[in-house]
Amino acid sequence: METLETLAATLGPRNCLTAPDDLAPYAVDWRGVWTGMPRAVLRPGSVEEVQAAVRACVAEGLSIVPAGGRTGLCGGAVVPANGPPSVVMSLERLNRIRDVDARDFSLVAEAGCIIQNVQQAAAAVDRLFPLSWGAQGSAMVGGALSTNAGGIRTLRWGNARDLVLGLEVVLPDGRVLNDLRRVRKDNSGYALRHLFLGGEGTLGVITAAALRLVPALKRVETAMVAVPSPDAALTLFSRVMESGAEVIAFELLIGRCMDIVQKNGIGLRVPLPLGSPWYVMVELAAAHPSVPLREMLEDTLATAAEAGEVTDAVLVENEQQRANLWRIREDWPDCARREAPVVNTDTSVPVSAVPRFLAEVEAALSSRWPEGRLIAIGHAGDGNIHVSLMAPNGTSREDWVARAREAEPIVNAIAVDLGGSFSAEHGIGQSKRHAMATHKDPVALDLMRAVKAAIDPAGAMNPGKVLP
Repeated sequence: METLETLAATLGPRNCLTAPDDLAPYAVDWRGVWTGMPRAVLRPGSVEEVQAAVRACVAEGLSIVPAGGRTGLCGGAVVPANGPPSVVMSLERLNRIRDVDARDFSLVAEAGCIIQNVQQAAAAVDRLFPLSWGAQGSAMVGGALSTNAGGIRTLRWGNARDLVLGLEVVLPDGRVLNDLRRVRKDNSGYALRHLFLGGEGTLGVITAAALRLVPALKRVETAMVAVPSPDAALTLFSRVMESGAEVIAFELLIGRCMDIVQKNGIGLRVPLPLGSPWYVMVELAAAHPSVPLREMLEDTLATAAEAGEVTDAVLVENEQQRANLWRIREDWPDCARREAPVVNTDTSVPVSAVPRFLAEVEAALSSRWPEGRLIAIGHAGDGNIHVSLMAPNGTSREDWVARAREAEPIVNAIAVDLGGSFSAEHGIGQSKRHAMATHKDPVALDLMRAVKAAIDPAGAMNPGKVLP
């Protein structure tokens, strides 16, 4: 194809990949569920090269699928199997930290910067970039912003969109929207960056972002706590929020998760005896080392224990223990994959509705699939609970997906009925378009389609994603 030959001359032959072996890693998602072979993989190294590639592809009728670290869980960075001819545009070479301003508490990073590298750049000037989740060592800025990634600290600092001051975006017509200003106040019309944050590359290609930093954490206290029920966990959450300490994480895990981690975790050790029906991971932090966080946490847990809300607890004593504790949470997906196939969900409800949500989900799933195992793990402090239905051991993935296909719609419907969402932090991609058609407000869908038609009239950007 002449366009690909032209792009190979523009980007360099090593950055316009067409050989099947080179395309293969970009043709499947992290879970191995969504597959689609692109015509080519483009690896531009500058904004100008992104512009040239976008213009050439649109002129030739090639659709563009932006990709970053490819750690997404909804097939958003994979070419649709039966979609139009498409290329994957990998932003991995746009990986510079352009600027760090400690006094301004901001940082400008290109889309291909790995999140962990952004965290390290902030730490080098005694600042913190607080976005944090298990894939941060592979996930990239562009993908995190395009999916509005969440993670364990959303409770305190919000999702990815809450940490963005400005964006640089290449539009489908090849123009650059340069909105990298780092001001906190700007009432000069529509906040255009929010169209692209969570837009999953359907409106343009994010090439850089101005990101908000916060003070570095000088004191951190972390505990793992056994609780008798989700209701007790939510009461404990209220107590720690009222303790006077800064609560930066509050994770809820069903006891079955700990059994699976103990069995399948590589180098992991659960610090509490197994047997509790539920566990909580809680972390407090302060920007000044003299804040008495440990005393605050110990007092709160003691009061909760007296009230019967806590049955056991362990506080970490050093950074190695803290890292081990959070590895339990971060390595959970790999532990689950080693155990058995699962049908996953990504729902959120108001925090106060978490106990009712879990009770209704358990009743609905156990009555329909008594052989399945309910898994619930997630960010109870912000209402985002990941419910999964795990197959009996020895069941193939294909068989379980076919048998338990309706589990996700059931969980989604319960969440929406309780005032929640069917997509909390993973995005829509290909996997949740059916849920968009079922649960998204029709007026909202009309507006989204109008925005898509106005910005991308040719439908070139990431086709088959987000909109049903």
